Amino acid sequence: MGHLLVIESWVGAMSSLLPRAIRESGHRFSFLTRDLGHYLRRTPPGHAVHPLLAAENLLTAETNDLAALPGRVAALHAVLGFDGVVSSCDYYLPAVAAVAEHLGLPGAGAEATARACRKDLARAALAAAGVPGPRFAVTTGWPETAAAAAELGYPLVLKPVDLCAGMFVRRVATEAELRAAHAAATAAAGNARQQPRVRAVLLEELLTGPEVSVETVTSGAGTAVVGVTDKSLTGAPFFVESGHMFPAALPEPERAAAAELAVAAVAALGLRLGVAHTEVRLTPAGPRLVEVNPRPAGNRITELVRRVTGIDLPMAHARLALGEEPELEPVETGAASAAIGLIVPPRAGRLGAVRLRGGGAAAELGALPEVVEAVLPEPGTVAGEPTSNNAYLGHLMVVDGAGAGARRRAEELLDRLELRYAELAGAVAP
Repeated sequence: MGHLLVIESWVGAMSSLLPRAIRESGHRFSFLTRDLGHYLRRTPPGHAVHPLLAAENLLTAETNDLAALPGRVAALHAVLGFDGVVSSCDYYLPAVAAVAEHLGLPGAGAEATARACRKDLARAALAAAGVPGPRFAVTTGWPETAAAAAELGYPLVLKPVDLCAGMFVRRVATEAELRAAHAAATAAAGNARQQPRVRAVLLEELLTGPEVSVETVTSGAGTAVVGVTDKSLTGAPFFVESGHMFPAALPEPERAAAAELAVAAVAALGLRLGVAHTEVRLTPAGPRLVEVNPRPAGNRITELVRRVTGIDLPMAHARLALGEEPELEPVETGAASAAIGLIVPPRAGRLGAVRLRGGGAAAELGALPEVVEAVLPEPGTVAGEPTSNNAYLGHLMVVDGAGAGARRRAEELLDRLELRYAELAGAVAP
C-alpha cells in the first residue's frame, strides 16, 4: 500500500474523484494545505463531509512558498514516509513537481511542469518545437499590448498567462475591447489562492472550428492516447465550456490528427510522466494546439471516459505518482457515449425558482434512465456572471448505450430546465 501526499486540490469534482481513486487503487493519502478552511466552505454534492478530510493525516504548511516547501515536505517525509506526491489543482502542479524532484519521487519534472503551467512559456516552447498553433505575442503593458494586437490583427484572443478555468480569457475585435480585457486580466495582484500574479498577457490569433480535448497518459512506456472528447462553448465573447461528450463524434482522420498533435505537444513541453488534458482546435487548415494541461481533465470529463471505457484517469494520475504503470486497457461498460451538460447561468443574480418548462419539478430529470448524474441548483442560489468555467450551477450527465447520442440528449434535457431570477418577479431568465 503506497502513501501519497496530496498537496492542495480543487474544491469541485476532482477533490472527490482523486481521493476515491486513491482508495480504490489500494493506497492511502495525507493532505497538505495552507488553508483548511478553504475546503470546509464547500463540500461536493453527495458527500456529508469534504472527501479530502478523510485523509490519514491533515497537514498544514505554506504551500505558496515554493522555495521553502520542498524542505518542509522533506521533514514530513522523514516521519510519515511518502511514496508519491500529487495534486489536481493547476496552481500547485509546479510545487508538486518540485517536491517530487527534491525527494527523488516520480514526477513530470519541475522545469517541464512550470513551463506547461504558464501559458506564455508553453506557447513559446511549442512554437520552437514546431507544434502547430496560433500566431501569438506576449506583452507586459498596455502600449506594448495595443501595438502587438495591431500587428497580429483583430479579432484575437487575450489570455492571462497564469490563471485557470478560462478566467479573463476573452475574444476582442477592437482596440476598445482589448483595453477593457487587458485591464480586467491584469488588475488583480494575486490569484484565488493568494499566489502573486504575473502581469503579462498572451495575445493569440483567433482560431476557428470545433474544439476538442485529447486525454493522454505519459509514462516510461511513452504517451498513450486514451481518447478524444468534444466540447461546446457559450458565453461569447468569453470561452465558457457548456458541455462535453466522450468519445467525440469525429471522422477517424480528424481524431488521429488531434491525437498526434497532443502527443507532440506533451513531448515538446518535456513532460515525462502524468495524465494530460490537451485542448485542440480543428481549424480549416488542420488541428492547432490551444493548450496542454498537465493533469486530469476537469468538468467531470474523467467520469465520461470511465463510463465509456472503464479507464480511470484520476486513478492513473495517482498510480503514476507512485511509480506504477496504470491500467489503460478499455473494458466493456455498456455505454457507447457519455456526455455532460453544464448549467451556465445567463447572468448574475439570485435564483427564485428552478423547474421544468411547461411544468414539473427539475428533480424529474435525475430520475430519467439515461441520466447517471444530476446536480441541480436550488432556489436561492446566487449565480455569478457567466465569464469563466467557475460560473457553473450544476450539471447533467447522460449515457447512450447505442451510439453517439449522449451529447444531443444532454442538451435536450438542459433545454427543458427553466431558471427564474428572484428579483424579476414572474420573468424567465433571458
